[in-house]
Amino acid sequence: MGATCFVQPLDLVKNRMQVATSKEHKTSLHVIKHVVKSEGVTALYAGLSAGLLRQATYTTTRLGIYTWLFEKASGPRGEPPNFFVKAGLGMAAGVVGAFVGTPAEVSLIRMTSDGRLPLAERRNYKNVLDALVRMVREEGLVTLWRGAIPTMGRAMVVNAAQLASYSQAKQMLMGTGFFKENIFLHFCASMISGLITTAASMPVDIAKTRIQNMKMIDGKPEYKGAFDVLGKVIRKEGFFSLWKGFTPYYMRLGPHTVITFIFLEQMNLLYKRHVLGDKFAKGGGL
Repeated sequence: MGATCFVQPLDLVKNRMQVATSKEHKTSLHVIKHVVKSEGVTALYAGLSAGLLRQATYTTTRLGIYTWLFEKASGPRGEPPNFFVKAGLGMAAGVVGAFVGTPAEVSLIRMTSDGRLPLAERRNYKNVLDALVRMVREEGLVTLWRGAIPTMGRAMVVNAAQLASYSQAKQMLMGTGFFKENIFLHFCASMISGLITTAASMPVDIAKTRIQNMKMIDGKPEYKGAFDVLGKVIRKEGFFSLWKGFTPYYMRLGPHTVITFIFLEQMNLLYKRHVLGDKFAKGGGL
């Protein structure tokens, strides 16, 4: 949640670029200028309440489960599991976390994308609670889990890439002899993780974003599913449109990954020392 307070404007930029089906916005800077000019500076933080709820549900769940599974899969002397085991643990943690966090995710997509719609079509949610209540009342309870399958698919990709690559990058950097367990190590490992995760997860993220923001056209949904989204994007907008918004996505995911892992490592370390009573604990446990 602390990390989200820093990167929420970039999340808004990323979502605006992904839901745009035309050349509405050429660059991230163009989106920012357009939002500030037409909606005001505070609009950059539209959907913050949904972003915070998403982290409190999705990220809390996935990181908690991954840390627990990582400890279970480690050797008797604390030897970390291999990369493929880490990836599997990340996928399992991601699926559970994504299901728990989908309602907040749907609210976030809608709230950050609302400003680009004509005034008559805007949903104008006041906050995330208002969004959740109105979605249930106006569209039914299952709407809260709209796009849950691609969201869970994205979470599998993101967590397999992010958590496994972070743990692996830490292990490799430590092996060079130039790093030791400290915040600088966590920073370098998380930047590597953020870049890998961005490249791997963007196509799935675009499918998820389009589905969660779609409207009914003549009583039928705009997209049939994730593969339908990807097919239409490639056909109408070009193959590389699957990485549309790469810069804001990485600018969001990179710092978010860095801040999240630094916070997590420090809190895990404090927990081991002050709750578990391990005065000699050095690492954060990932």
